[in-house]
Amino acid sequence: MTGRRAVFVVNPASDGGGTGRKWPEIAASARRHGLDVVEHISESAGHATELTRAAVTAGEELVVAVGGDGTVNEVVNGFCDADGSPLGGPTALGVIERGTGCDFIRTFGIPKQLDRAVATIAAGRRRRIDLGRATCTTAAGPSVRMFANIASCGMTGAVAERANATSKRLGGTPAFLWATAVTFLGWRNVEFHVRADDVERTLVANNVVCANCRFFGGGMKIAPAAEVDDGMLDVVLIGDVSKVDFILNLHRLYRGTLGRHPKVEELRARRIEITPVTTLPAEIDGEQPGTTPVVYEVVPQALDLIVP
Repeated sequence: MTGRRAVFVVNPASDGGGTGRKWPEIAASARRHGLDVVEHISESAGHATELTRAAVTAGEELVVAVGGDGTVNEVVNGFCDADGSPLGGPTALGVIERGTGCDFIRTFGIPKQLDRAVATIAAGRRRRIDLGRATCTTAAGPSVRMFANIASCGMTGAVAERANATSKRLGGTPAFLWATAVTFLGWRNVEFHVRADDVERTLVANNVVCANCRFFGGGMKIAPAAEVDDGMLDVVLIGDVSKVDFILNLHRLYRGTLGRHPKVEELRARRIEITPVTTLPAEIDGEQPGTTPVVYEVVPQALDLIVP
């Protein structure tokens, strides 16, 4: 007698190759919890999206992303077509995070501990959530990518690039904290034009963050009031902060109180157009899909996520 069928999309390279080594244990745990394991191993960038899209199109009940936030992002993109429209159907997403930042699961209280994460998936409680859609600039023209957690542009794109190229042997939070500090020391704030629905701002800024969930950067609570099912993105405009500002207020990033800073403004919107005076890296879920100008917009009620 077989259990509930689950398609596991596994990125063996995540967690410094630890996911590949851990996969037999993960699969064994899934079987103990009554899941019929269907294994798909991601072999290259974008492959997890292809594997997921095939499973969703086939009407599979459950796809489980096994890897870091980047893997989750690739799998989420497989729930939509190339234009960012949800494919629909019965498929839900389960997540076993094996990366360093593990920011996506923090908002939902999804366990990182292996057996508890598998037990959550086996229990199968669904929550309908929003997704974000990013239309950014590339050398080949406009590019559309979905995001589940948080998108931004400005200094955070450079931080993500540096963190992704850094050894994370000490864990995600130290790696992102180090990358943030080093990048900030050489960063120069620029003028942005931001349109968030009908609200327009022109300001010298460090960063513009558009949040579906609450955490990024290895545990920074950038959008503590964000709700994943309200049909809105929480927008955080981080203005012309100085290096002294940064040092004195770094703790606010982790405590969720950055919004109290006088140079930070918080908005909520469905569509955000961001045009800096100079080209800046765009960031989604810790990845860099292109540059500005960029549009971030919410796609309401786009995905069923398995939560505790």
